Amino acid sequence: MMNDMMGGGMMWGMGFFGLLIVIVLVLAVIALAKYIFSRR
Repeated sequence: MMNDMMGGGMMWGMGFFGLLIVIVLVLAVIALAKYIFSRR
């Protein structure tokens, strides 16, 4: 039971971390696009 609980928490944590990485990447791409287009 304890092992199963840990596995579920680990999955949730990884999902949250992955979501955080995706958000950061999207923001970085938007910032880069703004930077590139503002230079023209």
